[in-house]
Amino acid sequence: MLVNTVFAQQNKITAEATAIERTLSFRDIPNLKEPYITLAPTKRNDGIQVGKLKLKSDNKEAIVKVSQDIFNGTYGNYDALLISHKNKLVFESYYKKGRIDLPHGQASAVKGYTSLVLGRAIQLGYLTMEDLNKPLIHFLKDLNPEKLTSGAEKITLHKALTMHGGLTIDEEQWKEVENDSIRLKGQGLVQTLLEYSKPITDESQTYLYGNFNPMLVMTVIDAVVPGTVEDFIKNELLDKLGITDYNWSKNVSGLPEAGWRASIMSRDMLKLGHLVQNKGKFNGEQFISNAYLEKATSGIVRPAIDWMPKNYLYGYFWYYTPVNVGNKTYDATLAWGGGGQRVLVVEELELTIIINGYDRDDDKIMKPIFEVVIPAFAK
Repeated sequence: MLVNTVFAQQNKITAEATAIERTLSFRDIPNLKEPYITLAPTKRNDGIQVGKLKLKSDNKEAIVKVSQDIFNGTYGNYDALLISHKNKLVFESYYKKGRIDLPHGQASAVKGYTSLVLGRAIQLGYLTMEDLNKPLIHFLKDLNPEKLTSGAEKITLHKALTMHGGLTIDEEQWKEVENDSIRLKGQGLVQTLLEYSKPITDESQTYLYGNFNPMLVMTVIDAVVPGTVEDFIKNELLDKLGITDYNWSKNVSGLPEAGWRASIMSRDMLKLGHLVQNKGKFNGEQFISNAYLEKATSGIVRPAIDWMPKNYLYGYFWYYTPVNVGNKTYDATLAWGGGGQRVLVVEELELTIIINGYDRDDDKIMKPIFEVVIPAFAK
């Protein structure tokens, strides 16, 4: 019965933005009066293959119910839920401020995308897997090593990617320079971070979540690729995937932000998820280094922080968690941003799930994802 209702709704409701909505800030976009839910997404000129949700009727009903519960606010404030199976978008839904053709803020999911940029650089030969364990300052020729804190050479790409850079910076002292676009320009950001930090030691190199480590990585990518990293992201990642409608803000250094402040459309998030699901391949060719991707999406470290679920591990800006379905366990990896932004991939099930939201308590949504959506596709 619910499935029939969905198709009735689909004929009456559109999730496309109006001309006026395109001029508004995200905060001012009005909520949809009804959810847009389809089990047979429409093919658009965006490179996304579409199909139909081919599941048992009770599993379809359960997923539709989850979607309607999302609209009703059962799990918080969410704007979109998309499901791709076997590289085809088979379920698409939008609620509240979600629109099929408007970019949505990504928050810290951007960290996961920065990791993919690095994987692309490795695939093209600008870095190697061995380089991940070299001192990060080795790649930054504009630094003045005489002014760096002791132990600066302990920071490798591997350490930065796992949030173990070890920077210890006084917040009040940093506030005095954090907006100095001249001093922090380009590699000046890393120079200043490594001047202001207390000595880097084995003891200081513990997990510390934040945006300094991602910017260390972004600065290295900028140093090794031809041209600028901004052009590299556009020309070698986004353009090739057909991602053209996006916003990616710049850091005070002038480089693209590496940990937040970017917006892309939900369908385009799916393209990034497909790269992970397909072991880095795009259109049959290796696009992201598979060796890098395997490492990036594995559980390398177990962060001892209160807000992270106990069964989550951290890789290279991607999270890993096991998902139990009956007597079987599946490996899941995800890019995760505050407010509920997620690109979740279960490779064994050829499943990619996209979530957008602006929720403060963004763990509630994962309960139906783990207990209803993923089990519906389990083998």
